[in-house]
Amino acid sequence: MLGTRSDDARLMCCVIWWWQALPLGADREGRAVFAPSTKVRYTLVMHLQTVSLGGPAMTSADPPHGPDFVQSLARGLLVILAFEAGRPTLTLSEVARATGLPRAAARRILLTLVHLGYVDSGDGGFSLRPRVLELGYPYLSRMSLPEIAEPHLQQLATEVQASSSLSVLDGDDTVYVSRASTSQLMAFSITVGSRFPAYVTSMGRVLLAGLPAEEVDDYLKRVELRRFTEHTIVDAEVLREEVARVRAQGWALVNQELEEGLRALAAPVRSRDGHVVGAVNLSSHASRASVASLRRELLPPLLATVARIEADIEAYPVPRGERAGDGSGGTGPHRS
Repeated sequence: MLGTRSDDARLMCCVIWWWQALPLGADREGRAVFAPSTKVRYTLVMHLQTVSLGGPAMTSADPPHGPDFVQSLARGLLVILAFEAGRPTLTLSEVARATGLPRAAARRILLTLVHLGYVDSGDGGFSLRPRVLELGYPYLSRMSLPEIAEPHLQQLATEVQASSSLSVLDGDDTVYVSRASTSQLMAFSITVGSRFPAYVTSMGRVLLAGLPAEEVDDYLKRVELRRFTEHTIVDAEVLREEVARVRAQGWALVNQELEEGLRALAAPVRSRDGHVVGAVNLSSHASRASVASLRRELLPPLLATVARIEADIEAYPVPRGERAGDGSGGTGPHRS
């Protein structure tokens, strides 16, 4: 359900960006991957018409919005929302019809937006200019890594029918900061805040591989390599070689080292400057997927998802300080 009238102004900048910057969503090659439904758009427009603009549901007996409500601003936002991917150019009549505004009011708003540089006018009608993206950027620039990654994790988990998570490095542990779960694979529950020793998980090895070599050496000197299963690597030299291999190939595969029957793939998420800021994984039961099938069937969609997350980070940088190993992953019950 949409918020109250007092919430509308805070929501609109985000809505404008979502509607115009990625009307279909896109990966790095520009392929469309998402489209908001007509029902969602209809709900937004009707909410503005009825609640914010004094639309059909309002009568003269209804109480006023209050002295702080700026109706012209709300109408301007409604006009911007009238443009969509399927209709990038609209005539004056089409804008008036889509918004429910009188033609005269729609014309004044459009000409004002043209003057401010948010709308372009031509022989074919009116269309949005790139400057409209500035309206949503201040909000989106504060988005955290989990907020950026969450919809991508959900899409990935649905696509491959396997649980997907995002972790960061917190001291010597990996900490789960976002998760899209399709089933309970492990004997113990994993939630946001869960933490595991970095050396024994696929995401942990990816995060370790993102550290300078001397920091990996320091890690191996101080950490206790405890055996979780018969497959767990507990030799420091072997683990150092495995981390180096992960660094070279750009992904990690852990085969039943944390728990018998659990296999997982992970890949690093990098910031604009190339630093590893997190890791995304896919996990599957050994009875469902062999090591070869993990590489063949799950690695490509995993890497594609990471690429989409990095594309979002490129446009809307992760706040400074949110880096692998900086302790920003939060806290949770320590399991070691």
